[in-house]
This record gives sequence, structure tokens and C-alpha cells, in this order.
Amino acid sequence: MKRTRPLGEIGEADRHQVGGKAASLAIMERSGFVIPKGLCVPAGTYFEFVSAAGLQDRIFMELNRKSLDEMRWEELWDCSLRIRNMFLKTPLPKPLAEALRVELGSYFGDRSVAVRSSAPGEDSANASFAGIHDSYVNVCGVEEIVEHVKLVWASLWSDRALLYRRELNLNVVESAMAVIVQEMVPGDRSGVAYSVSPTDSSHAVIEAVYGLNQGLVDGTVEPDRWIVQRGSDVIVRFTPANRAVALQPATSGVAMKRLSQKESGKPPLNDSEVVEVLGLTRRLEELFLSPQDVEWTFRGDRLVVLQSRPITTASSGSAEDDRKWYLSLHRSLENLQRLRQRIEQLLLPAMDAEANLLSAANLSALSEAMLAEEIGRRKEIFEKWLTVYWDDFIPMSHGIRLFAQIYNDVMRPEDPYEFTQLLQSSGMLSVERNRSLSELAERLNADLPLPDNLAEGNLTNDPEFNAMLENEFARFSDLSSAAYGESDAKDRFLKFLLEMAKGTHHKSTERSSRMQDLSNDFLSRFPREKQAFGKDLLDLARASYSLRDDDNIHLGRIEAQFNAALDEAKSRVSSASVRNIDTTEVQDLARLIGQIESPSPEQAPRPNETRFTTKPRQLVGQPAGPGIAFGSARVIKGGSDLFDFKNGEILVCDAIDPNMTFVVPLCAGIVERRGGMLIHGAIIAREYGLPCVTGIPEAASAIQTGDRVTVDGFLGIVIIG
Repeated sequence: MKRTRPLGEIGEADRHQVGGKAASLAIMERSGFVIPKGLCVPAGTYFEFVSAAGLQDRIFMELNRKSLDEMRWEELWDCSLRIRNMFLKTPLPKPLAEALRVELGSYFGDRSVAVRSSAPGEDSANASFAGIHDSYVNVCGVEEIVEHVKLVWASLWSDRALLYRRELNLNVVESAMAVIVQEMVPGDRSGVAYSVSPTDSSHAVIEAVYGLNQGLVDGTVEPDRWIVQRGSDVIVRFTPANRAVALQPATSGVAMKRLSQKESGKPPLNDSEVVEVLGLTRRLEELFLSPQDVEWTFRGDRLVVLQSRPITTASSGSAEDDRKWYLSLHRSLENLQRLRQRIEQLLLPAMDAEANLLSAANLSALSEAMLAEEIGRRKEIFEKWLTVYWDDFIPMSHGIRLFAQIYNDVMRPEDPYEFTQLLQSSGMLSVERNRSLSELAERLNADLPLPDNLAEGNLTNDPEFNAMLENEFARFSDLSSAAYGESDAKDRFLKFLLEMAKGTHHKSTERSSRMQDLSNDFLSRFPREKQAFGKDLLDLARASYSLRDDDNIHLGRIEAQFNAALDEAKSRVSSASVRNIDTTEVQDLARLIGQIESPSPEQAPRPNETRFTTKPRQLVGQPAGPGIAFGSARVIKGGSDLFDFKNGEILVCDAIDPNMTFVVPLCAGIVERRGGMLIHGAIIAREYGLPCVTGIPEAASAIQTGDRVTVDGFLGIVIIG
């Protein structure tokens, strides 16, 4: 039985096996268009592999740890990472491997190829999977081709693909992947063209870059852009790019190269070539009877079609907006390095400077009317920085994701999360704060008497120590919005510090020889010409990992100042009520507080929210921190609950943010509703070597404070009782 099909032998009846992309290429070849010669590995071959290797059941288990509808972006990535590692670690059954080697080897010999996805259901009039699945260019040698076919199969379960299948209500269990393998066309100039502009139906759009198309598609190379009048070939508008680099074939894969002075000074296409590309899109539109999104390349003066897909009608729903935002998280190393520079040199200093200015203001000196105005101003400031958080800080976390994928591709570890061992102890602000608290607690335990009258705030008779304590509390309050504004916050802080002093507490793990060995081993896998890439990638991942935890602390300082103004307003309204003062200004202030604190429909509590009618024995979530822990649960439902935490308890909560992590040194383990390896609770758990399970929807309601629980961070299971 043959496991591949030449494109020229594919008919319309084969679409369900070869996918829309391969079917379209076959139609173009039969119609006389110039396309790269190639084969299709149909969906049946994919099913043969996953069935024989036992992957189908394992994939099904991963997808059923939690409903896809309830998964956040971190959990989707987590799930897909584990599935991808299954494909990396599972060899092809011998008969299938031999058949693919023979068929691919005899067709391509030693020529380099492109390996692309062609999922059934992809590139139809109703669904475009553009940018969803993985493609690889300049793959050389039959063994590498076979391995990259497997990687494209794995991308059927990428986080992007899972999100889109959820949006379209596609059956993930029945989903399959066909793969196209085509001769590599090392184009001089490449691009995309839309026969109808997505924003103006009277125009067509052409974008072009020097070198390979991949640079344009993944956003690393800025394209020149032409807007052309449909029907007249008149160029309406030309937008030149800042031409500096191009993506070119390397020994294997691709590499970024600087353009010559001649190339950087002129567009990739002249006017007649723009018209030629436009003519190509028009003929393809006539062939497929619908507007087309076309990828093409020039090799010398020869225009080659790489693929053509229908332009799907844009949805106005929020699902597509979510998908566009989600796809924007996937960025190249160069893009992320630019983003890191913007965050570290511009955004974080500006955020901290604004927090400092706000904290220096004397709120008590403001009139009620001025305080109301200040609350509105601070709300706008907080919302501005919240937008920066989503637009800049969250995309920066892809530095971790990019590193994880490349690390697993290169190293093929048994543990898909081994990469985290290279990123820990990166100088995170929450860890530094906890280290200061630990040192204070240790000094308290070793050198000073422990009084019983903490409620009165009398800790010691040592003025020097008390001064240190005051400084630490001020710093703690500034970084911990959970404690900010509590009337008894200082007493709670003292009690918590005493709890740290009474018993043992965890300390963050230091960079170990194991970490250095893993780093050296990883970098040694790169050829000499790519060593710099490996080092840059690791450095970026460490910066992304640290920022992933620090960003909320920086944002929390802004939020704390907004809350400070609210607390001042509450105090005045309360005082006015006691004294029976009811001025218009006080009424306005009370109304403003009510408007800000009223929950939105999405935030409002729902009756009978918990799905459990009986107490569960075992909860299944995502494994996020290896190890097993036993202990009494402490369920955190509000910031004040944190100060009641005792040594050796299991922290159970909806979600940990970095402002809450001061309790982590006392924890035996962590359980969270939110899931994924990139949430703050999982990151801080690994910093302290704690077992952690995330992604349990009913964590804070199915478990009660005082329950004895077992946290299995290897399997992602929490046992109650």
C-alpha cells in the first residue's frame, strides 16, 4: 500500500483525504499553472501512525483533562506542548517508516523540500487555517523529511489549532492531517496577494519581500505593499518597506541575511511584475470561482504559485478577535528581542515612575470633589497600563514558548517541561521580596524574643530591628495590593512574619550544576554558525520567564495607588455617615465608589455555580510542578485570607498573582483553578520546588479549608481525604 500520492494524481474526490491545500495545488497543476512538484502524504497515513503507535488514546486523555471551552491560552499551550512531545518521542512503526523513506526518497532524492500542512477542512470557503499549522522549508535528506512530516502531524494539535477548532466547533477527535512535500523553490522575491482587498472590494493587494516568503508570513520581514484598482491594473497606492534583511535558505532551514545596498534601495517588484502577479491572482480567482489569497515567488523571471486559498469572509464576532490576538502571541526571536527592548527600556521605567508619582501624592489633603476627580484619573491610568499588559507583556511570554519548542525539538527530553530547569531563579521581584521576608523571619527567630501581644503591634524592644520592620512593611505594602489599604494590615503582616519565624520555610532554588549542564548540552546541539542564535534564544527565554512573574507586580503598584484613592474615599464616606454629614460631594463620592465596585455581569456571582452535589475524592488538572505533597488545605478566597496561612499547608485558590506569592515559602503544595505552566502559581511553585496542580475548575469550592489533600504534581491529580 502506497503512503503518498503525487499531486498530479489527486482528484476532487480525494479532498477529504488530502485536504484543501493539496486539492487546490492539484487543480492548479492540471490547469497549467507553474507550481513546485510534490507529493501528498494523505490523512490515512496519519491515522495509521497514531493508531499503531497508541497516540489516539493518549491525545484523547490530554484533551479531556478539562473542557476545551474552559481552557485559557496558557492551558491550550500546555496541552499542545505535551501532545507535541508525544509525536517527538514516538517512532514511526517500522513498515510505515520504510514505506515513507522509499517513496519520498525515490521522488526527491537529495533535493531540498518544503513540508507543509494540508488538513482536511483547511482552506475552504468557510474556514481558513492560515498561520494555524506548521510548515518547514529547506528540509534536506529523507530522514529529515520523514521527521518533519511527523512535526506537521503534531501541529494538528498546536494551541493555535485547538483554539480555531474550538471556535468552529470541529470534532477534535476525528481531526486528521495530510502533509504536502514539494521541491524547494529558493525564490529571489516572494509575497502574498489578495485578488480582493479584505477592506475594499474594488482593490487588490500585493505584498512582497526579498528572499523567501516565510519572513513575510511570520512577521520578521516588513513587506512593500501595493494597492491596485481591480479591472484597470492601476496602482492606487504604494507603501515602501524599510528594507534591511531577507530570509534565505541556509545549510539546513533558513537564515536572516542583510540586503545589499542595491536591493535595499529599490522595491522587490517593478510595475510590470506587480501587474504580472495581479494577473496570476485574477486567473486563480476565475479558476476557483472565488476571491483568492495567493502565495507566490519569483525565481529569476519565473513566477511560481506556492499555494492559493479562498479569502474567507471576516467574522464580526469576538471569537475571531480572540483568535487574532492569540495568533499575535506567536512571534519570531527578532520580533521578541525588539519587544523586550521596548519593555525593559521604555515601558517598565515609565510604569514605575508613574507609580512613584502617584504614591507621593497626599490624598488626605484633597477635597471630596478633587478626590473624586483623582479617582477617575487613577482609574484611567490603571486601564492604560492594563492595555499595555495585554498588548506587550503577555506577547513577551512567547519567548518561553518559542524556547520550549526549540528545546524539545533539539533535546527530545522525556519530560516535556525539562526546559523550565534552564529558566528558574531569574531574579524575579516576588522571589527577591520573599527572600527579604525570610531573612527578617530568620533573624526574628534566632536573635529576638517572640512576644504574645502582636495584636497591639508590640513586636520587639529592638529599635534597629523595628526600623527594618517598618521599611520592609512599607516595601511589602507597595508590592502587595492584597495587603494594601487593610486597616489591620500591619498586624496581619506581623502575625504572618511570626508564622514564618516559628517553623521551617522553603527557599527559592539556586542555579545548580544541573541547570548549567542542561544549558551547555542544549547549546552544544547547535552548529557553530547557529551558536549565537541558541544563546540569544536562551537569554530571551530567561527574560520572558522573569517578566511573566514580574509584570503583575509592576502593574500591581499602579493598581495599589488606584485602590489607595478608593480607600480614602470609603473612609470619608464612612466618617461622614457616622457624623450624619450628607453633602452633595459626599453623595457623589459614595456613588462613584458604588459604580466602580459593582461587579459586571461576567463577574457577578452565579447561583449554584458549583457543579458538585457530592464531595469528590479525586480532581484531575494539569501537572505544573513535579513532586507529591500531603497537608491540610488552606482555601484563599480573598487577600486577607493569606495572612492566616500556616506552615505546611496546601495553598488552594482561584489564581495566584505575584502580589500573593509571599505565602509560598510556607506552602507544602499549590492547587489552582487557572491552569498552565505559564501562570504565576506554576512559575513560583517551580522556583520553590513545590508540587503544583493547576487547571481544576472547582478547586476553591470542591476543597474546603482544613481538608487533608494529596497533591500529585507528576500526574496532575489532587486527592481529597
